[in-house]
Amino acid sequence: MNRIHNDKLVYYQFTQWSGLAHGIFTRCGGVSQSPWASLNMGGNVGDDPKAVRHNHELMYTTLGVDDSRACSVWQIHSADTVLVDGPVRGRRWLALADGMVTDQPGVPLSMRFADCTPLLFYDPVQGVIGMAHAGWRGTVQGIGVNTVRLMAQSYGCKPANIQAAIGPSIGPERYQVGEEVVAAVNEHFGSIDGLIRRDPADGTAYLDLWAANRLDLERAGVGQIEIAGLCTVENNHEFFSHRAEKGRTGRFGAVICL
Repeated sequence: MNRIHNDKLVYYQFTQWSGLAHGIFTRCGGVSQSPWASLNMGGNVGDDPKAVRHNHELMYTTLGVDDSRACSVWQIHSADTVLVDGPVRGRRWLALADGMVTDQPGVPLSMRFADCTPLLFYDPVQGVIGMAHAGWRGTVQGIGVNTVRLMAQSYGCKPANIQAAIGPSIGPERYQVGEEVVAAVNEHFGSIDGLIRRDPADGTAYLDLWAANRLDLERAGVGQIEIAGLCTVENNHEFFSHRAEKGRTGRFGAVICL
């Protein structure tokens, strides 16, 4: 990824998309006060709504996209994905879901994260983009594959033409999980090899969200996948981390727009 410092804001872009308006924004450069300092995009974490609104304006302005046409969803750790034509009048979110796809130019897709994995998609052939929010629940329900499937069914995208990007999230060395997660991973993927690591000292399990989502997308036929490889826990100075900050934190934003 390329790290970009634009005025006060710091954000990352994937190297494969130099001509596409997109960004994974850090927590730096906003107006929110601690513990949401400072570029918090989460509207339901206890922060001042005016500060959150201003942070969104800063983010969209930095990318040069239209804030008034931005679309998002109320994220619920599901595998539900929706088609997007534009914003719904009177509210800032479209539906209870964790994935979005659109072929509409000038309609930014935006979501919020704090350890879960941002998944971004682009089909340059059909002119279609997508975004998904993949925690462990979404991952084992196939949120990435569902997003690819909706792109194919609705817009005629071929998985081989879809370029995917796996953004910053909690890394494989930091994501300790319980046995119920191990069982869910095994059920969805048919194996835990390369996805679950056991601590040799006490046998506790650690999940690799990056590898899991990459495997799911590869099985769906997506061959062009870029992984950020940035752990939100280890880089807590740049990214909000629900686990590192014990739940008292903000959300960083991700945006993609045709």
